[in-house]
Amino acid sequence: MMAKVKQRSKGTGSIYQNARGQWVASIEAGWSERGSRHRVTFKGRTKAAVRARLTEAQRRATAELATSQTCGSITVKRWAERWLEQRQRIVRPGTFVSDRSGVNRWIVPTIGHLRLDELAPADIRKVTTAQEDAGLALATMQRTHAVLGKILADAVAEGYVVPQRVRDVSGPGAGHSSRQSLSAESAARILAVAVTRPDASRWVAALVEGLRPAEALGLTWEMVDLKAATMTLAWQLKALPYRAFRRPESGFRVPRGFESRQICGAYHLVRPKTRAGSRVIPLVPWLVDSLSSWAKCAPSSPSGLVWPRGDGNPRSAELDRRQWYEIAREAKVSVTLPDGNSRTPLLYEARHTAATLLLANGIDETTIKAILGHSTVLSTQAYLHADESRARAALEVSAKTVGLSR
Repeated sequence: MMAKVKQRSKGTGSIYQNARGQWVASIEAGWSERGSRHRVTFKGRTKAAVRARLTEAQRRATAELATSQTCGSITVKRWAERWLEQRQRIVRPGTFVSDRSGVNRWIVPTIGHLRLDELAPADIRKVTTAQEDAGLALATMQRTHAVLGKILADAVAEGYVVPQRVRDVSGPGAGHSSRQSLSAESAARILAVAVTRPDASRWVAALVEGLRPAEALGLTWEMVDLKAATMTLAWQLKALPYRAFRRPESGFRVPRGFESRQICGAYHLVRPKTRAGSRVIPLVPWLVDSLSSWAKCAPSSPSGLVWPRGDGNPRSAELDRRQWYEIAREAKVSVTLPDGNSRTPLLYEARHTAATLLLANGIDETTIKAILGHSTVLSTQAYLHADESRARAALEVSAKTVGLSR
């Protein structure tokens, strides 16, 4: 029967008694040259004997770590694993998931076995080449290159050696965003289809009010004031990652000070990235009427969501996009790309369209920033309330442009 002993802190090793009555000490003994983790165990007749051997192993590990930091003898994989452990504590969950994907799918498989101090510029370019060969978009390659740059910069700050010429390798190049805004005519055609749906308000909120998808999906009725014709955008709907993949019991991976409210499974209401993201914006008269009608027939949501799924649970981003595509295709609206090909407009392009409509109608930049939450220039509630009449007039002009009148 194995006897349990007091649990030690992670990384300091452990001591226990096995079924044969032997005392066993176990400690992580670093990584191989290719970055694979392994453990070393010691056996003895007495607990004191294995504790002494464990203490010596810990001393050697500490000395080796100090040496590795001085000479840079640590693999990219080993450092990337440590970097991710720290990264999860300081960045938003979505950012961490994106960083982890770049590390685990591209950086480690390509150059994880190499030592930091032995990296060459060609090694950095190998990561981009691997992604390019896989047909990934330029934006993805740029993102992975930025993550790799951050990993190397943080390694230097930690005391490891990384050649400067490696850190100076340029990225995969700049490209133009494929996102476009729709013309007023195309927006009107989409809305002509959308207004035939019970949840028409969801799509007007995107095309006219400029709500981000996560803002719309996280909007609750308590944040909508139909009498004052305003809505408060203070939360967004996000699915937070579990600490262990697909294991809810492991808890959620969130940074220090991260504010969230769980509403169903992995779905949480989270605060916007910036203070400007939290704002109060006016509702155009058409939207007030539409929301009033929707409130009477909308699915009952335990969390009070304005646009939930049919069963009242949170509407996923995938379902939201799928419904948008259905509307756009029914409206026969497409976007022409620089290479001459065409595609269905993206849901996020509805937000771009809202900004374009405001600009086309001569609305000033300050008002547009206030409506879309693009800047901290309107970060206080006092300013928002003082400028509400101007924002309301601007949105009503956009609504009329696409054929929405009371």
